[in-house]
Amino acid sequence: MRDILVALLVFGSLPYIFKKPYFGAVMWVWISVMNLHSQGWGWARSFPFAAIISGVAVLALVTHKGPKKLPLTPVTGTFLAFMLWMCITAIAAIHPEAGYDQWVKVMKIFGMTLVVLMLMKEKEHINAVIGCTVFSLAYYGVKGGIFTIRSGGGDRVWGPAGTFIEGNNEIALALIMIIPLMIYCISLVQNKWAKRGIALSTALCALSALGSYSRGAAIALAAMCLFLWLKSSNKGKTGLAILVLAPAMLMFMPSKWFERVDTVKTYEEDASAMGRINAWKMATNLALDRPLGGGFEVYTPDVFAMYAPEPKDIHAAHSIYFQALGEHGFVGLGLYLLLGFFTWRTGSWNIKHAKPYPDLKWAVHLSTMSQVGLLGFAVGGAFLSLVYFDVPYYIMCALVATQQVVKKELAAKAAAEKAAKSAAAKAAALGADLPLPPDAVQAELEPARVPKRAHS
Repeated sequence: MRDILVALLVFGSLPYIFKKPYFGAVMWVWISVMNLHSQGWGWARSFPFAAIISGVAVLALVTHKGPKKLPLTPVTGTFLAFMLWMCITAIAAIHPEAGYDQWVKVMKIFGMTLVVLMLMKEKEHINAVIGCTVFSLAYYGVKGGIFTIRSGGGDRVWGPAGTFIEGNNEIALALIMIIPLMIYCISLVQNKWAKRGIALSTALCALSALGSYSRGAAIALAAMCLFLWLKSSNKGKTGLAILVLAPAMLMFMPSKWFERVDTVKTYEEDASAMGRINAWKMATNLALDRPLGGGFEVYTPDVFAMYAPEPKDIHAAHSIYFQALGEHGFVGLGLYLLLGFFTWRTGSWNIKHAKPYPDLKWAVHLSTMSQVGLLGFAVGGAFLSLVYFDVPYYIMCALVATQQVVKKELAAKAAAEKAAKSAAAKAAALGADLPLPPDAVQAELEPARVPKRAHS
Protein backbone atom coordinates (compact mmCIF):
# COMPACT_ATOMS: atom_id res chain seq x y z
CA MET A 1 0.00 0.00 0.00
CA ARG A 2 2.86 2.42 0.84
CA ASP A 3 4.55 1.59 -2.46
CA ILE A 4 1.39 2.39 -4.41
CA LEU A 5 0.86 5.63 -2.46
CA VAL A 6 4.37 6.89 -3.23
CA ALA A 7 3.98 5.97 -6.90
CA LEU A 8 0.66 7.82 -7.14
CA LEU A 9 2.15 10.91 -5.51
CA VAL A 10 5.20 10.94 -7.77
CA PHE A 11 3.58 10.17 -11.11
CA GLY A 12 0.58 12.34 -10.31
CA SER A 13 2.89 15.32 -9.78
CA LEU A 14 4.72 15.05 -13.10
CA PRO A 15 2.15 16.91 -15.28
CA TYR A 16 1.95 19.68 -12.68
CA ILE A 17 5.75 20.08 -12.78
CA PHE A 18 5.52 20.96 -16.48
CA LYS A 19 2.77 23.46 -15.69
CA LYS A 20 4.57 24.96 -12.68
CA PRO A 21 8.31 24.17 -12.97
CA TYR A 22 9.07 25.30 -9.42
CA PHE A 23 6.99 22.36 -8.23
CA GLY A 24 9.77 20.17 -9.57
CA ALA A 25 12.04 21.68 -6.91
CA VAL A 26 9.42 20.95 -4.26
CA MET A 27 9.06 17.34 -5.34
CA TRP A 28 12.83 16.85 -5.51
CA VAL A 29 13.26 18.22 -1.98
CA TRP A 30 10.45 15.95 -0.78
CA ILE A 31 11.82 12.77 -2.35
CA SER A 32 15.45 13.51 -1.38
CA VAL A 33 14.84 14.68 2.20
CA MET A 34 11.83 12.67 3.32
CA ASN A 35 12.76 9.55 1.33
CA LEU A 36 9.24 8.24 1.82
CA HIS A 37 9.87 5.45 -0.67
CA SER A 38 12.51 4.09 1.71
CA GLN A 39 9.67 3.43 4.17
CA GLY A 40 7.95 1.10 1.73
CA TRP A 41 8.02 -2.66 2.03
CA GLY A 42 8.32 -3.69 -1.61
CA TRP A 43 9.44 -2.57 -5.03
CA ALA A 44 9.23 1.17 -4.20
CA ARG A 45 12.38 0.99 -2.05
CA SER A 46 14.57 0.50 -5.11
CA PHE A 47 12.43 2.22 -7.76
CA PRO A 48 14.21 5.30 -9.26
CA PHE A 49 11.65 7.89 -8.16
CA ALA A 50 14.38 10.49 -7.53
CA ALA A 51 15.81 10.05 -11.04
CA ILE A 52 12.36 10.44 -12.59
CA ILE A 53 11.57 13.60 -10.63
CA SER A 54 14.98 15.15 -11.33
CA GLY A 55 14.72 14.36 -15.04
CA VAL A 56 11.26 15.90 -15.33
CA ALA A 57 12.31 18.94 -13.27
CA VAL A 58 15.30 19.60 -15.54
CA LEU A 59 13.17 19.10 -18.65
CA ALA A 60 10.53 21.50 -17.32
CA LEU A 61 13.22 24.06 -16.55
CA VAL A 62 14.67 23.81 -20.07
CA THR A 63 11.35 23.91 -21.93
CA HIS A 64 9.71 26.62 -19.83
CA LYS A 65 9.60 30.08 -21.37
CA GLY A 66 10.73 31.88 -18.24
CA PRO A 67 14.32 32.96 -17.44
CA LYS A 68 16.77 30.14 -16.72
CA LYS A 69 19.78 32.05 -15.43
CA LEU A 70 21.65 30.95 -12.34
CA PRO A 71 22.03 33.92 -9.96
CA LEU A 72 25.64 35.02 -10.03
CA THR A 73 26.52 35.70 -6.42
CA PRO A 74 29.49 34.95 -4.14
CA VAL A 75 27.50 31.98 -2.83
CA THR A 76 26.90 30.37 -6.22
CA GLY A 77 30.45 31.11 -7.36
CA THR A 78 31.92 29.44 -4.27
CA PHE A 79 29.49 26.54 -4.58
CA LEU A 80 30.57 25.91 -8.18
CA ALA A 81 34.23 26.19 -7.19
CA PHE A 82 33.67 23.62 -4.42
CA MET A 83 32.05 21.27 -6.92
CA LEU A 84 34.95 21.66 -9.33
CA TRP A 85 37.51 21.12 -6.57
CA MET A 86 35.78 17.90 -5.50
CA CYS A 87 36.07 16.66 -9.08
CA ILE A 88 39.82 17.35 -8.96
CA THR A 89 40.28 15.62 -5.61
CA ALA A 90 38.23 12.65 -6.83
CA ILE A 91 40.66 12.15 -9.72
CA ALA A 92 43.69 12.50 -7.44
CA ALA A 93 42.14 10.35 -4.68
CA ILE A 94 43.99 7.63 -2.82
CA HIS A 95 41.21 5.20 -3.81
CA PRO A 96 39.67 6.74 -6.97
CA GLU A 97 37.75 3.62 -7.97
CA ALA A 98 36.31 3.04 -4.50
CA GLY A 99 35.25 6.69 -4.27
CA TYR A 100 33.61 6.85 -7.70
CA ASP A 101 30.11 5.95 -6.50
CA GLN A 102 30.28 8.54 -3.73
CA TRP A 103 31.47 11.18 -6.22
CA VAL A 104 28.52 10.40 -8.49
CA LYS A 105 26.13 10.67 -5.54
CA VAL A 106 27.57 14.01 -4.43
CA MET A 107 27.50 15.46 -7.95
CA LYS A 108 23.84 14.48 -8.29
CA ILE A 109 23.00 16.21 -5.02
CA PHE A 110 24.95 19.34 -5.88
CA GLY A 111 23.73 19.41 -9.47
CA MET A 112 20.10 19.25 -8.38
CA THR A 113 20.81 21.91 -5.78
CA LEU A 114 21.64 24.25 -8.67
CA VAL A 115 18.43 23.23 -10.43
CA VAL A 116 16.43 23.95 -7.27
CA LEU A 117 18.04 27.39 -7.06
CA MET A 118 17.20 28.14 -10.70
CA LEU A 119 13.57 27.15 -10.14
CA MET A 120 13.07 29.34 -7.04
CA LYS A 121 12.20 32.77 -8.40
CA GLU A 122 9.33 34.10 -6.31
CA LYS A 123 8.28 34.30 -2.67
CA GLU A 124 5.74 31.57 -3.34
CA HIS A 125 8.46 29.24 -4.64
CA ILE A 126 10.74 29.88 -1.68
CA ASN A 127 8.01 29.25 0.87
CA ALA A 128 6.97 26.07 -0.93
CA VAL A 129 10.51 24.64 -0.81
CA ILE A 130 11.02 25.66 2.82
CA GLY A 131 7.62 24.26 3.79
CA CYS A 132 8.38 20.98 2.03
CA THR A 133 11.78 20.72 3.74
CA VAL A 134 10.22 21.34 7.12
CA PHE A 135 7.40 18.85 6.57
CA SER A 136 9.75 16.16 5.28
CA LEU A 137 11.89 16.23 8.43
CA ALA A 138 9.15 17.13 10.92
CA TYR A 139 7.37 13.93 9.92
CA TYR A 140 10.18 11.95 11.54
CA GLY A 141 10.54 14.47 14.35
CA VAL A 142 6.90 14.16 15.40
CA LYS A 143 7.14 10.36 15.23
CA GLY A 144 10.33 10.48 17.29
CA GLY A 145 8.81 12.82 19.85
CA ILE A 146 5.78 10.57 20.32
CA PHE A 147 8.11 7.56 20.55
CA THR A 148 10.14 9.33 23.25
CA ILE A 149 6.98 10.05 25.24
CA ARG A 150 5.74 6.48 24.92
CA SER A 151 9.09 5.00 25.98
CA GLY A 152 9.56 7.50 28.78
CA GLY A 153 12.78 8.59 27.10
CA GLY A 154 14.26 5.16 27.68
CA ASP A 155 14.92 4.27 24.03
CA ARG A 156 16.87 6.15 21.38
CA VAL A 157 15.29 7.84 18.39
CA TRP A 158 16.70 6.79 15.02
CA GLY A 159 16.20 8.19 11.53
CA PRO A 160 14.88 6.45 8.41
CA ALA A 161 17.13 3.60 7.24
CA GLY A 162 19.26 4.09 4.15
CA THR A 163 19.30 7.90 4.29
CA PHE A 164 21.67 10.68 5.39
CA ILE A 165 19.77 10.91 8.68
CA GLU A 166 19.66 7.22 9.51
CA GLY A 167 21.77 7.53 12.67
CA ASN A 168 20.57 8.94 15.96
CA ASN A 169 23.09 11.79 15.79
CA GLU A 170 22.14 12.70 12.22
CA ILE A 171 18.38 12.79 12.71
CA ALA A 172 18.84 14.90 15.84
CA LEU A 173 20.95 17.50 14.06
CA ALA A 174 18.54 17.62 11.10
CA LEU A 175 15.64 18.32 13.48
CA ILE A 176 17.58 21.01 15.34
CA MET A 177 18.28 22.71 12.01
CA ILE A 178 14.60 22.89 11.00
CA ILE A 179 13.12 23.92 14.36
CA PRO A 180 13.72 27.64 13.59
CA LEU A 181 12.20 27.15 10.14
CA MET A 182 9.14 25.59 11.75
CA ILE A 183 8.80 28.80 13.76
CA TYR A 184 8.93 30.71 10.46
CA CYS A 185 6.23 28.45 9.01
CA ILE A 186 3.89 29.43 11.85
CA SER A 187 3.81 32.93 10.35
CA LEU A 188 2.74 31.53 6.97
CA VAL A 189 -0.59 30.13 8.17
CA GLN A 190 -3.62 32.07 9.35
CA ASN A 191 -5.70 29.37 11.00
CA LYS A 192 -5.08 29.32 14.74
CA TRP A 193 -5.31 25.53 14.92
CA ALA A 194 -2.75 25.19 12.17
CA LYS A 195 -0.45 27.51 14.12
CA ARG A 196 -0.95 25.44 17.26
CA GLY A 197 -0.32 22.25 15.32
CA ILE A 198 3.02 23.54 13.99
CA ALA A 199 3.98 24.79 17.47
CA LEU A 200 3.22 21.38 18.98
CA SER A 201 5.18 19.67 16.20
CA THR A 202 8.13 21.97 16.94
CA ALA A 203 8.11 20.90 20.58
CA LEU A 204 7.93 17.22 19.59
CA CYS A 205 10.89 17.68 17.23
CA ALA A 206 12.94 19.18 20.07
CA LEU A 207 11.97 16.28 22.32
CA SER A 208 12.88 13.85 19.55
CA ALA A 209 16.33 15.45 19.28
CA LEU A 210 16.84 14.93 23.00
CA GLY A 211 15.51 11.38 22.69
CA SER A 212 18.29 10.55 20.25
CA TYR A 213 20.78 10.54 23.13
CA SER A 214 23.18 12.48 20.91
CA ARG A 215 25.69 14.48 22.95
CA GLY A 216 26.58 16.66 19.99
CA ALA A 217 22.90 17.35 19.39
CA ALA A 218 22.45 18.41 23.01
CA ILE A 219 25.23 20.97 22.58
CA ALA A 220 23.83 22.12 19.21
CA LEU A 221 20.31 22.42 20.65
CA ALA A 222 21.56 24.61 23.49
CA ALA A 223 23.51 26.82 21.07
CA MET A 224 20.54 27.06 18.71
CA CYS A 225 18.15 28.07 21.53
CA LEU A 226 20.56 30.74 22.76
CA PHE A 227 20.98 32.20 19.27
CA LEU A 228 17.23 31.96 18.66
CA TRP A 229 16.70 34.13 21.71
CA LEU A 230 19.39 36.60 20.61
CA LYS A 231 17.89 36.94 17.13
CA SER A 232 14.29 37.08 18.29
CA SER A 233 12.34 40.30 17.79
CA ASN A 234 10.39 39.50 20.99
CA LYS A 235 13.05 38.35 23.43
CA GLY A 236 10.68 38.30 26.40
CA LYS A 237 8.19 35.92 24.80
CA THR A 238 10.90 33.73 23.24
CA GLY A 239 12.92 33.60 26.45
CA LEU A 240 9.86 32.65 28.47
CA ALA A 241 8.99 29.84 26.05
CA ILE A 242 12.53 28.45 26.23
CA LEU A 243 12.64 28.71 30.04
CA VAL A 244 9.35 26.84 30.33
CA LEU A 245 9.84 24.14 27.68
CA ALA A 246 13.52 23.31 28.17
CA PRO A 247 13.30 22.30 31.86
CA ALA A 248 10.07 20.40 31.21
CA MET A 249 11.69 18.32 28.48
CA LEU A 250 14.85 17.72 30.49
CA MET A 251 12.84 16.61 33.51
CA PHE A 252 11.08 14.09 31.30
CA MET A 253 14.35 12.40 30.29
CA PRO A 254 15.57 9.49 32.47
CA SER A 255 18.79 9.47 34.50
CA LYS A 256 20.69 7.45 31.89
CA TRP A 257 20.21 10.32 29.42
CA PHE A 258 22.02 12.69 31.79
CA GLU A 259 24.72 10.09 32.38
CA ARG A 260 25.21 9.84 28.61
CA VAL A 261 25.43 13.61 28.07
CA ASP A 262 27.66 14.04 31.12
CA THR A 263 30.38 11.94 29.45
CA VAL A 264 31.25 15.05 27.42
CA LYS A 265 33.21 16.21 30.48
CA THR A 266 35.25 13.00 30.56
CA TYR A 267 35.78 12.46 26.85
CA GLU A 268 39.27 11.04 27.50
CA GLU A 269 37.61 7.97 29.02
CA ASP A 270 35.09 7.56 26.19
CA ALA A 271 36.18 5.25 23.36
CA SER A 272 33.81 6.85 20.86
CA ALA A 273 35.09 10.36 21.59
CA MET A 274 38.72 9.28 21.43
CA GLY A 275 38.02 7.48 18.15
CA ARG A 276 36.72 10.74 16.68
CA ILE A 277 39.80 12.62 17.83
CA ASN A 278 41.95 9.92 16.25
CA ALA A 279 40.05 10.38 12.96
CA TRP A 280 40.48 14.16 13.18
CA LYS A 281 44.23 13.79 13.63
CA MET A 282 44.33 11.37 10.71
CA ALA A 283 42.53 13.90 8.49
CA THR A 284 44.94 16.65 9.53
CA ASN A 285 48.04 14.54 8.87
CA LEU A 286 46.60 13.42 5.54
CA ALA A 287 45.92 16.99 4.40
CA LEU A 288 49.40 18.08 5.47
CA ASP A 289 50.94 15.29 3.41
CA ARG A 290 48.61 15.53 0.41
CA PRO A 291 47.52 19.09 -0.51
CA LEU A 292 44.64 17.69 -2.59
CA GLY A 293 43.40 15.57 0.28
CA GLY A 294 42.63 11.89 0.09
CA GLY A 295 39.46 12.08 -2.00
CA PHE A 296 36.30 10.14 -1.22
CA GLU A 297 36.39 6.92 0.81
CA VAL A 298 39.60 7.50 2.78
CA TYR A 299 38.47 5.90 6.03
CA THR A 300 40.23 2.62 5.35
CA PRO A 301 42.84 0.55 7.24
CA ASP A 302 45.68 1.49 4.89
CA VAL A 303 45.03 5.24 5.19
CA PHE A 304 44.74 5.05 8.98
CA ALA A 305 47.94 2.99 9.06
CA MET A 306 49.77 5.83 7.29
CA TYR A 307 48.30 8.88 9.03
CA ALA A 308 46.44 8.05 12.27
CA PRO A 309 48.07 8.07 15.72
CA GLU A 310 46.11 4.91 16.50
CA PRO A 311 46.16 2.96 13.19
CA LYS A 312 43.72 0.27 14.31
CA ASP A 313 41.09 2.68 15.63
CA ILE A 314 39.27 3.31 12.35
CA HIS A 315 36.37 5.79 12.37
CA ALA A 316 34.61 8.08 9.94
CA ALA A 317 35.51 11.76 10.18
CA HIS A 318 32.60 12.58 12.52
CA SER A 319 33.01 16.26 11.72
CA ILE A 320 32.00 18.31 8.71
CA TYR A 321 35.21 20.31 9.07
CA PHE A 322 37.63 17.40 9.33
CA GLN A 323 35.68 15.50 6.69
CA ALA A 324 36.20 18.37 4.22
CA LEU A 325 39.84 18.63 5.30
CA GLY A 326 40.68 14.94 4.98
CA GLU A 327 38.83 14.34 1.73
CA HIS A 328 39.55 17.62 -0.07
CA GLY A 329 42.55 19.18 1.64
CA PHE A 330 42.96 22.67 3.03
CA VAL A 331 41.63 24.22 -0.19
CA GLY A 332 38.47 22.11 0.07
CA LEU A 333 38.01 23.06 3.73
CA GLY A 334 38.59 26.71 2.84
CA LEU A 335 35.96 26.61 0.10
CA TYR A 336 33.49 24.89 2.41
CA LEU A 337 34.00 27.49 5.14
CA LEU A 338 33.86 30.31 2.58
CA LEU A 339 30.56 28.94 1.29
CA GLY A 340 29.16 29.06 4.82
CA PHE A 341 30.46 32.61 5.29
CA PHE A 342 28.91 33.92 2.08
CA THR A 343 25.64 32.14 2.85
CA TRP A 344 25.55 33.81 6.25
CA ARG A 345 26.32 37.20 4.71
CA THR A 346 23.48 36.72 2.24
CA GLY A 347 21.08 36.23 5.13
CA SER A 348 22.45 39.34 6.85
CA TRP A 349 22.06 41.34 3.62
CA ASN A 350 18.43 40.24 3.36
CA ILE A 351 17.73 41.28 6.95
CA LYS A 352 19.39 44.68 6.58
CA HIS A 353 17.78 45.68 3.28
CA ALA A 354 14.31 44.19 3.82
CA LYS A 355 13.81 45.36 7.40
CA PRO A 356 12.56 48.91 6.58
CA TYR A 357 9.66 47.57 4.49
CA PRO A 358 6.64 45.90 6.13
CA ASP A 359 5.77 43.95 2.97
CA LEU A 360 9.23 42.31 3.11
CA LYS A 361 8.89 41.23 6.72
CA TRP A 362 8.73 37.61 5.56
CA ALA A 363 12.24 37.90 4.07
CA VAL A 364 13.61 39.21 7.37
CA HIS A 365 11.94 36.42 9.34
CA LEU A 366 13.01 33.68 6.93
CA SER A 367 16.62 34.89 6.79
CA THR A 368 16.81 35.19 10.57
CA MET A 369 15.44 31.70 11.19
CA SER A 370 17.66 30.28 8.45
CA GLN A 371 20.71 31.73 10.19
CA VAL A 372 19.60 30.22 13.49
CA GLY A 373 19.20 26.81 11.85
CA LEU A 374 22.55 27.04 10.08
CA LEU A 375 24.27 27.96 13.32
CA GLY A 376 22.81 24.82 14.90
CA PHE A 377 24.18 22.81 11.98
CA ALA A 378 27.61 24.48 12.27
CA VAL A 379 27.83 23.55 15.97
CA GLY A 380 26.38 20.05 15.74
CA GLY A 381 28.21 19.36 12.49
CA ALA A 382 31.50 19.57 14.35
CA PHE A 383 30.75 16.01 15.52
CA LEU A 384 29.17 14.49 12.38
CA SER A 385 30.20 13.60 8.81
CA LEU A 386 27.51 15.55 6.97
CA VAL A 387 29.36 17.69 4.43
CA TYR A 388 27.12 16.39 1.64
CA PHE A 389 23.82 16.49 3.55
CA ASP A 390 21.44 18.31 1.21
CA VAL A 391 19.23 20.28 3.64
CA PRO A 392 21.81 23.00 4.48
CA TYR A 393 22.27 23.56 0.75
CA TYR A 394 18.52 23.96 0.25
CA ILE A 395 18.52 26.59 3.00
CA MET A 396 21.42 28.22 1.15
CA CYS A 397 19.29 28.26 -2.02
CA ALA A 398 16.38 29.82 -0.13
CA LEU A 399 18.60 32.64 1.15
CA VAL A 400 20.04 33.35 -2.30
CA ALA A 401 16.58 33.25 -3.90
CA THR A 402 15.24 35.54 -1.18
CA GLN A 403 18.04 37.98 -1.92
CA GLN A 404 17.06 38.02 -5.59
CA VAL A 405 13.40 38.65 -4.71
CA VAL A 406 14.33 41.44 -2.27
CA LYS A 407 16.58 43.07 -4.88
CA LYS A 408 13.77 42.96 -7.41
CA GLU A 409 11.32 44.45 -4.92
CA LEU A 410 13.75 47.18 -3.91
CA ALA A 411 14.39 48.00 -7.56
CA ALA A 412 10.64 48.25 -8.17
CA LYS A 413 10.23 50.51 -5.11
CA ALA A 414 13.14 52.68 -6.25
CA ALA A 415 11.64 52.96 -9.75
CA ALA A 416 8.23 53.86 -8.33
CA GLU A 417 9.77 56.46 -6.03
CA LYS A 418 11.78 57.91 -8.90
CA ALA A 419 8.66 58.08 -11.07
CA ALA A 420 6.72 59.78 -8.27
CA LYS A 421 9.48 62.36 -7.76
CA SER A 422 9.68 62.96 -11.51
CA ALA A 423 5.92 63.46 -11.71
CA ALA A 424 6.00 65.86 -8.76
CA ALA A 425 8.85 67.80 -10.32
CA LYS A 426 7.00 68.09 -13.62
CA ALA A 427 3.86 69.22 -11.85
CA ALA A 428 5.83 71.88 -9.99
CA ALA A 429 7.49 73.06 -13.19
CA LEU A 430 4.21 73.24 -15.05
CA GLY A 431 2.58 74.96 -12.12
CA ALA A 432 4.86 77.98 -12.55
CA ASP A 433 3.61 78.53 -16.15
CA LEU A 434 -0.08 77.82 -15.63
CA PRO A 435 -2.52 80.64 -16.63
CA LEU A 436 -3.99 82.63 -13.79
CA PRO A 437 -7.53 81.84 -12.73
CA PRO A 438 -10.24 83.93 -14.53
CA ASP A 439 -10.88 86.22 -11.54
CA ALA A 440 -7.21 86.98 -11.26
CA VAL A 441 -6.98 87.71 -15.00
CA GLN A 442 -9.90 90.18 -14.78
CA ALA A 443 -8.29 91.92 -11.84
CA GLU A 444 -5.09 92.34 -13.81
CA LEU A 445 -6.89 93.91 -16.82
CA GLU A 446 -9.06 96.40 -14.91
CA PRO A 447 -7.40 99.81 -14.17
CA ALA A 448 -6.74 100.52 -10.61
CA ARG A 449 -9.55 102.36 -8.97
CA VAL A 450 -8.43 105.53 -7.22
CA PRO A 451 -10.86 106.65 -4.53
CA LYS A 452 -12.41 110.14 -5.15
CA ARG A 453 -11.29 112.99 -2.93
CA ALA A 454 -13.98 114.47 -0.77
CA HIS A 455 -14.96 118.15 -1.51
CA SER A 456 -14.81 120.58 1.26
